[in-house]
Amino acid sequence: MTTNRTENTTDPNALFEKKLIEEYLHQKGYTREGLKQLPPELAEQLMKEATRYASLKMEGISAGARFVEEIHDGGSSRE
Repeated sequence: MTTNRTENTTDPNALFEKKLIEEYLHQKGYTREGLKQLPPELAEQLMKEATRYASLKMEGISAGARFVEEIHDGGSSRE
């Protein structure tokens, strides 16, 4: 398992991604630390799933923010 950009950072997006990964693993009954005890193939698969979960969640939040921005920008130009 490789270290990704969420390790040792203060980047808010990376920290949020790390929390989402931890959330996914917790839902599956694992922790990041606990992955070290699993067979490498299983740990890698769980991290791939967790990363995909985090990416999709973050994209959904980003899309929502863009939508709200568009609504606000569109509303202010009509005034």
